[in-house]
Amino acid sequence: MALKEFEMTQAATHQPLRSSLVEEIKSSRDVNVTKCYQCGKCSAGCPLAEEMDLPPSLVMRMLQTGDPQLEERVLRSHAIWLCLTCETCFTRCPMEIDIPIMMDFLRQRALRLGLANRRARRGIIAFHRAFLDSVRFTGRLFEVGMTVDYKARSQHLLQDLLVAPVMFLKGKLHLLPERIKARRQLKRIFSRTRQRRGEEAG
Repeated sequence: MALKEFEMTQAATHQPLRSSLVEEIKSSRDVNVTKCYQCGKCSAGCPLAEEMDLPPSLVMRMLQTGDPQLEERVLRSHAIWLCLTCETCFTRCPMEIDIPIMMDFLRQRALRLGLANRRARRGIIAFHRAFLDSVRFTGRLFEVGMTVDYKARSQHLLQDLLVAPVMFLKGKLHLLPERIKARRQLKRIFSRTRQRRGEEAG
């Protein structure tokens, strides 16, 4: 597909991509992707590289091209959601490129543009949102509520179903949440975070 035709398609679907994610990563996270010279140490050391559809070094190269189609492929990838932010890649990188911070930027951008990977939406993202919802409403993790929320989002209704009774009998699960006293302060924290995200998006 020609570049002009691709840009017209993006405009029609209301998912515009900027000309270069590399420039945005540099300006907003101070991470210079162009410094990567493809030594491959990040991919060789990444504990989850074999599970990724795009290993870290390939993500870096695809971003370096500035090709909108390759940028979109990166944003739609499952790899950016599998990153553990363990910083093994950062430690091994001879150019000291902070790949975990870059991956976090890519995840936020993928969510903002509605390009998040389908497997990630039903797995990692569903769990993340269920966890945050539990903390937002009670001030701490409420395992039963979070589990119900996660299963509703992920549709993995029968997964680990037989584990729950055992955990309940051992006192690991409680049917009622324990709420903190300072919920107003917690509500302000979440409100400020949403406001900051809105400012970054603008």
